[in-house]
Amino acid sequence: MANDGLKHTPTELETAGSRVLPPADDVAARFKVLPHPNLTSEADWKAAMSDLKFGMQFSDHMARAIWTVGRGWHDKEIVPYGPLSLSPAAAILHYGQEIFEGMKAYRHDDGSIWTFRPGYNAARFNASARRLALPEIPVEDFIASVVQVVREDERWVPTGEGTSLYLRPFMFASEPFLGVHAARENTYLMIASPVGAYFEGGMKPVSIWVTRNFHRAGPGGTGAAKTAGNYASSLLPQQEAAEKGFDQVCFLDAREERYLEELGGMNVFVVRKDGSVVTSKLTGTILEGSTRSAIIRMLRDRGTPVFESLIALDELVDDIRKGEVTEMFACGTAAVVTPIGRLASEDFEVELGKSDFAVSVYNQLTGIQNGHEPDPYNWLYRLA
Repeated sequence: MANDGLKHTPTELETAGSRVLPPADDVAARFKVLPHPNLTSEADWKAAMSDLKFGMQFSDHMARAIWTVGRGWHDKEIVPYGPLSLSPAAAILHYGQEIFEGMKAYRHDDGSIWTFRPGYNAARFNASARRLALPEIPVEDFIASVVQVVREDERWVPTGEGTSLYLRPFMFASEPFLGVHAARENTYLMIASPVGAYFEGGMKPVSIWVTRNFHRAGPGGTGAAKTAGNYASSLLPQQEAAEKGFDQVCFLDAREERYLEELGGMNVFVVRKDGSVVTSKLTGTILEGSTRSAIIRMLRDRGTPVFESLIALDELVDDIRKGEVTEMFACGTAAVVTPIGRLASEDFEVELGKSDFAVSVYNQLTGIQNGHEPDPYNWLYRLA
C-alpha cells in the first residue's frame, strides 16, 4: 500500500459539512411552534422511557415544511406527532422519491443537549436530494427543525448510558399524480425517537453473511444517496442471512462481485496485524457515512494509518486465516461501532476473536458525543 494512510484530504461532502453553523438560538424561530392539544401523559412517558428499544417510541412533536414549484419552502412548523393525510396518488407511493438522515441528540452530564456533526447530515441530505431530483433545503432550516423539535420534546432525551434521542429528518414526493417525473410538491418531516442500543445486548460481536446473490447498488445508481430504496433492496438478503443464523448481511460490488462494499446500513473497517486499518473506497456505490468519516479522522490523528481501498473478499478471508487481519467492525449512526466476530458465505467461514480496537474506537467516539472526551474537531452542536 502507498504510504499515505496518515494524510486526510477532506471529501466534497466533508468540506460542505464542516461549514460553521449559526447558534441554535439564531435559527430556532424559522419553524413556528403550533399548540399541542394532547401531550403524552406523565405515566405513559415514564413507561416509554423505562423500556427503550430502537425506533419503537416517538416524542410528542415533529417538524414539517412544504416545498412547491414557484413558492419554494413554506409552512415551516412544529406540529403534534401523528398520522399523515396523504393522497393514494402521492408520488412517493408509486415512484419512491424519498430521502432521509439519521442523527442523535445526547444529554450531557450538566443537562445540556447536543448533537453530532449536524452540518454533515445537512450536506448529505442535500446531496441525496440532488440525486433523487428533490429540492435542497437550506441548511439553516434543516438545523432549525432539529433544534425546535428537541427543545419542545426535551423530556424525551434520555439520560442512561448508551441512550439518546434518535432524530430522523426525511423528505418525500407528496404531489398526487401518476406519471414519471420529479414531483412538484414535496414534504419535509423531522421526527424523534428515544432509543437504547441498536443491537439487543449492547456492544457484542455480530455475525455477517456475505451474499453473492444480491447487490445493494450498482455503478451510476443511488448507492451514495440515503434513500429508502437502498434499504428496501437489502431486506430480502437480510432475511436470508437471518435464516442462516447470521445477524447482518454484507454486499459485494455489482461490477466484479469481488470487493466488500457495506452492510445493509453500516460501513465496514478491517484492522490489520501491522496496526493499519482499511475501509472500502468511496466508489459511488456506498454511503459516505458520518460515523465512517469521523472514525477515519480520529484514527489518523491517533497516528493509525487508514487506507481507503478496494477490499477483495478472497484476500480478506485468506488474511484472516493467516492472522494478518485481527479485527473487523461495522459503524453507523444507529449502532455507532459494532465488532464483527464471524464472517461467512457459501464457500467459507472465518472467525475473529478480538474486538479491543473496535472498543477503543467506540469509547473515543461516544466519549466525544456524550461530552466525556475532548472535541478538537468542533463536531458537537448545542441544541438546548
